[in-house]
Amino acid sequence: MWTTGRMSNAKSRLGLGTSLYFWALMDLTTTVLSSTPMQGVELETLFSDRAQSHQRSKRSWVWNQFFVLEEYTGTDPLYVGKLHSDMDRGDGSIKYILSGEGAGIVFTIDDTTGDIHAIQRLDREERAQYTLRAQALDRRTGRPMEPESEFIIKIQDINDNEPKFLDGPYIATVPEMSPVGTSVIQVTATDADDPTYGNSARVVYSILQGQPYFSVDSKTGVIRTALMNMDREAKEYYEVIIQAKDMGGQLGGLAGTTTVNITLSDVNDNPPRFPQKHYQMSVLESAPISSTVGRVFAKDLDEGINAEMKYTIVDGDGADTFDINTDPNFQVGIITVKKPLSFESKKSYTLKVEGANPHLEMRFLNLGPFQDTTTVHISVEDVDEPPVFEPSFYFVEVPEDVTIGTTIQIISAKDPDVTNNSIRYSIDRSSDPGRFFYVDITTGALMTARPLDREEFSWHNITVLAMEMNNPSQVGSVAVTIKVLDVNDNAPEFPRFYEAFICENAKAGQLIQTVSAVDQDDPHNGQHFYYSLAPEAANNPNFTVRDNQDNTARVLTRRSGFRQQEQSVFYLPILIADSGQPVLSSTGTLTIQVCSCSDDGHVMSCSPEAYMLPVSLSRGALIAILACIFVLLVLVLLILSMRRHRKQPYIIDDDENIHENIVRYDDEGGGEEDTEAFDIAALWNPREAQAAAAPRTRQDMLSEIESLSRYVPQTCAVSSTVHSYVLAKLYEADMDVWAPPFDSLQTYMFEGDGSVAGSLSSLQSATSDSEQSFDFLTDWGPRFRKLAELYGASEGPAPVW
Repeated sequence: MWTTGRMSNAKSRLGLGTSLYFWALMDLTTTVLSSTPMQGVELETLFSDRAQSHQRSKRSWVWNQFFVLEEYTGTDPLYVGKLHSDMDRGDGSIKYILSGEGAGIVFTIDDTTGDIHAIQRLDREERAQYTLRAQALDRRTGRPMEPESEFIIKIQDINDNEPKFLDGPYIATVPEMSPVGTSVIQVTATDADDPTYGNSARVVYSILQGQPYFSVDSKTGVIRTALMNMDREAKEYYEVIIQAKDMGGQLGGLAGTTTVNITLSDVNDNPPRFPQKHYQMSVLESAPISSTVGRVFAKDLDEGINAEMKYTIVDGDGADTFDINTDPNFQVGIITVKKPLSFESKKSYTLKVEGANPHLEMRFLNLGPFQDTTTVHISVEDVDEPPVFEPSFYFVEVPEDVTIGTTIQIISAKDPDVTNNSIRYSIDRSSDPGRFFYVDITTGALMTARPLDREEFSWHNITVLAMEMNNPSQVGSVAVTIKVLDVNDNAPEFPRFYEAFICENAKAGQLIQTVSAVDQDDPHNGQHFYYSLAPEAANNPNFTVRDNQDNTARVLTRRSGFRQQEQSVFYLPILIADSGQPVLSSTGTLTIQVCSCSDDGHVMSCSPEAYMLPVSLSRGALIAILACIFVLLVLVLLILSMRRHRKQPYIIDDDENIHENIVRYDDEGGGEEDTEAFDIAALWNPREAQAAAAPRTRQDMLSEIESLSRYVPQTCAVSSTVHSYVLAKLYEADMDVWAPPFDSLQTYMFEGDGSVAGSLSSLQSATSDSEQSFDFLTDWGPRFRKLAELYGASEGPAPVW
């Protein structure tokens, strides 16, 4: 029979503790339960009388659990209980064995007495109970004296664990201006102690830091707002400390804390406001479209979507000239140019700009209005602008037979600036490489400088430039499209060489050839040609021409009986006339060969060679004769060419060359009475000068004409007659590759005041305050070495004269 007992301390006796033992007498077993251990009393002593009153054939004590407190801190092993068999007579013949969970490691048993001790610290939170097995053996034979029995050792809890916030610290967000009692977050603390035993695991929540802004529910741990109208713009971040205490919050309970970081999220409760009610900006009048003028900013204390802005121009005289856009990154209003600006037209603008929140919250509308306005003054600054053409495009139609120097259009440009500087005109030569046109430097008169030919160039697209006199970098341009109109200046002609063949047995009226013509002109009503025999062949007895009235003509025979031996080739001149004004005509020749034909009309031979060559003259002899003739012709041409290139003396006829007097520009003038140095009569009668005999030119000089009329001052006026004459002579000189460069002499009449070259005179040069340096002459090579020595800076000591 097994009996159990518990002894923890020799000082503890029956009156020092309360022991409850429960047992039941069954067939062969009795179960003993102990909730609070019996200290210092053995079971056999406690129940000796009861054991004697129940006499049975076989009796055993059976147990199923022990109880022991956790966290024992003494130095001696903790006594758990005692195992005893009624077969143990105290002579040490019974050996007790303990097995199961923790046997030998956590728990030990005295094999003689059956006392069980805990040799390690017990922690209920790590292990709440242990299941072990006990057996009594005969020490000598090892035979079991009792059946093996299983029992449990339960660890009794003490309050040794404080509550812990396993998810802390916490981060929470709550909208600003939230009503009191708005739930923010729920915190939860966990106590590892036994919740079924006492109040060790009963947790109560309280707030240690965070009043008066927040509160916490003592049972649920829900944190709520406790103060109304909490403003994020005043304070955005809050650190709240929550405490969880066990034992129901009573004195002596253990506590744990956690931190809750609460952020007030933004709501749109602040209207935007411009820090400046007046902005002053400036922009250059040359600013391109969409260029930035300036920025305005309406300050909004909110953030994110609640601080988004939309800027608009609601009023002002510049609403059509300027535009405003919102920068989505910085929420500023960017004012840009919408239309071209002109300082001369308008010097300043005023804008009324509004900034508003596009996203509103209805519950905060009473805090508005959620928009604000400001005034922007924009000043337009003057810049030196290039000349402007009016109109901005020119289209000119001119007949191709216009005379050189004719004004075909007046190009007009003006300086848009207040200063209204003088304008100088020129042609962009890259647009007129053929130099067909010329523009007057001061008046802008566009004239022809070369003959126009519609058949060569029917359109001309040139660019006229206008430059400010005071600022040559300011150049304006305009496109001029010139359409060359057609005039009847080309006679019709055969498109190719016409050659026809006629049989010797041809009949009268037989068709020989159909001819057509082409004309390079392009009349409005289309081409119409008239065909007839040339006057010298009007009475041709052999052939005639019939006009088909469709710009073609037929050539017919007038007789029959052509013989190749009599005449093998006929040349028929045909007159072709057009329908233009004036009527132009040309003569084309139709070559007709007489051929011998078969009876059915097939050509057999068109060469009279068989009838004309002597029988004794071979083909090789003919080739040798022709080769000799060719060599003689080459020698004759070579001799003539050498004679033509022989140098000839200079010939200049003073009477025929109207430029003779201008060449003498180095002559000393005698005042108004000197009529020999310069004769202006030739310039006043240019047509008579052109009609005069062409002067004999010098053949040793190439043309190097370069007009410098672009440097003519504005005050210098030239009549249209003289201008046309000069342009005509310029074209004539350009076409004559042997003409001397007379035109370059025109620059001498513009020397002095008003000329870009300045004065060439040495008079009064000694009174100049500036010292001119001629050191650059040393870089011009050996040809200027002497001048460099005379005028350049002397490197050695000054010579003594």
